[in-house]
Amino acid sequence: MVAELALSTDFAIILVTAAFIGIIAHRTGQPTIVGYLLTGLLLGPAVLEIVEPSEITTTMAELGLAFLLFLLGTKLRIEDIRHVLGPVIKISLPQMVLVFLTGLGTAMVLGFRPLEALLIGLVVMYSSTAVVIKMLTDKDAVTSLPGKIDVGVLLVQDVVVVILLTVLGTGRPDGAADLGITLLTIVGLLTGVGFVTAAATRYLLPEMFRRIADNKDAFFLAAVAWAFLFILVFDQLGLSIEMGAFLAGVSLAQLPYSTELRDRISPLTNLFILIFFVSVGLQLDAGDLFVYWQEAAIAAFVLIPAKFLVFFALLNWQGFSLETTFLGSVAMIQVSEFALVAGTVAVAEGFVGEPILGFLSLLAVLTMSVSVYVIKYNYHLYELLHPFLSRWETAGSERVIEHRHYRDHAVVIGYDELTRNVLPRLAEFYDDVVVIDRKVAHIEALEAAGYDVIYGDFRHAEVRNAARLKRADFVLSSSAEPDVNKALLAEVGERTTVLIEAEWAADARELYGYGAHYVALSPQLTAERLTEYLEGYFEDRETFSRVAETDVRSSRRSEPVSRQAEDLDGGVGE
Repeated sequence: MVAELALSTDFAIILVTAAFIGIIAHRTGQPTIVGYLLTGLLLGPAVLEIVEPSEITTTMAELGLAFLLFLLGTKLRIEDIRHVLGPVIKISLPQMVLVFLTGLGTAMVLGFRPLEALLIGLVVMYSSTAVVIKMLTDKDAVTSLPGKIDVGVLLVQDVVVVILLTVLGTGRPDGAADLGITLLTIVGLLTGVGFVTAAATRYLLPEMFRRIADNKDAFFLAAVAWAFLFILVFDQLGLSIEMGAFLAGVSLAQLPYSTELRDRISPLTNLFILIFFVSVGLQLDAGDLFVYWQEAAIAAFVLIPAKFLVFFALLNWQGFSLETTFLGSVAMIQVSEFALVAGTVAVAEGFVGEPILGFLSLLAVLTMSVSVYVIKYNYHLYELLHPFLSRWETAGSERVIEHRHYRDHAVVIGYDELTRNVLPRLAEFYDDVVVIDRKVAHIEALEAAGYDVIYGDFRHAEVRNAARLKRADFVLSSSAEPDVNKALLAEVGERTTVLIEAEWAADARELYGYGAHYVALSPQLTAERLTEYLEGYFEDRETFSRVAETDVRSSRRSEPVSRQAEDLDGGVGE
């Protein structure tokens, strides 16, 4: 009873402290992951020694990473990533080799013994699945092209991690034959489970979930039970439960019900993730943590740029655009949480001493802390470094997205109630109507309606290029985000008519200055009003063009702009 009370008290202290530090992080614009790591360091043996790692924190931390990968799996439709599978494989394998050699060489230079340096090289070649997926999810960028590339690379790394952890867990092998048998057993088990999962996805799950889809509670419980079934099976087989949870999520992602599942599972996943990152801090003992603190700082200083350069070179080699290459590379610069897991196993099996675990822990925390800020401000960094990076931009870098060569077409950015009502009218006047959106459910609805669809984030250059904005006749943006609309206005052709939204009159004035023909204020804009406006536009385009040119010129003068902004009460026009 006393032990149970202590566990409950520790859990309550963790939640209260994490909530308090999380609020401070949110108010100051800092990533919550950093707050959770600091919570663990503050409460753990490194600082206050209030809470120690316990059975409940360890279990929930493992479940946190498993459910994070389960949630990720539910977002991964095979059709959405098919076009990047080839490049992902070509990137992952040489990346791990190059980073392994960098880590091994750095450890040797820092004075570690050969076996210690070998272990350090093996564990630093992976990036943090928990950090990358959490940050990309917070930025709603998991399904962007850079996000899909990163996720694919992380999955390949996770397969290798499973093999490494299993080999370490078997202790020192008796010889090459013993090691070979272990590896073949692991690969055989993963292959067998993969085939069973594919069969269940095709024959079992569609019918099972169709019968319970209308009952939200039963649907949620069945999905969670499916995840735990995979976790149990993989645990019994001695494989990574995280990989099992991911496969469970992927199998559900192929069903038409995965969107609702993601919304319902997210709060539970966020709780588990909080415990996971706090537990990372709780594991760090002050004595072991700072034995090699100088070496850890130097290694982080070397590995962060080295991992970025390796990823950047490989993505560039595969012909991705400069923007995709940069965004995909900066997300992968940290050392994985698996470094702590592998270090713990290596210590338990007698490969290395506990100070090496402290080194790996401090290295992981340092690189994770830096990376969360880099990922958070990745677009700002890209804009800042673009002049320097542009020298490495390769010709033909847009080959990953293959779309028709549109001309004199209409482009619609975003799919919502407004654009849904306007699309049929646009289809009457244009042979090609191209819609850009990043939600899978919207993509399916648009394709079923017969529209051309480009899946992705409009901020990404390859998505804008695929829409051939310079050759479009008409562009409608339903986004009120100024950066999206400024990127649009910077790339449209001189003869392209542009109608965009803005949330505030000040934004409308600025967008007119960038060359917009008509800016609609979102609060007043209705689907009916927008349709009426388009009717008038299509009835007399020539008159509209003359008025639009006059409006754009006059928008650069302060007095007319003020008057025009006041005239936006109908939602459109100047």
